[in-house]
Amino acid sequence: MATTTAAPANEVHLAGRVSGGPTERELPSGDVLVQLRVVVPRPAARGRGAAGSRQRVDTIDVTCWSARSRRAALRLADGAGVEVTGALRRRFFRTGAGAASRYDVEATSVREVSLE
Repeated sequence: MATTTAAPANEVHLAGRVSGGPTERELPSGDVLVQLRVVVPRPAARGRGAAGSRQRVDTIDVTCWSARSRRAALRLADGAGVEVTGALRRRFFRTGAGAASRYDVEATSVREVSLE
């Protein structure tokens, strides 16, 4: 088997629908961010042993930090088609039960699109 090489990369490209509309938050530091959820349909399972998950969509949290991505996100309505590019990030925070983490996409680009 031949070995291929690849440069390390953390690149995310999503195309889906906005769920619930964007929300703007100001952090205690004074930084402002916009968060939204993007719902992306999963492809139909195919092939032998492709029963897989019965889940039909993935719901992905997106965070916009730059002024440009925040402005673009705030223009999106619930149900709008959206294309997001960015990077996968793991966020750490404290809860009443202790430390926790979650993944989200840190958007570098957000734009409304018409989906097929």
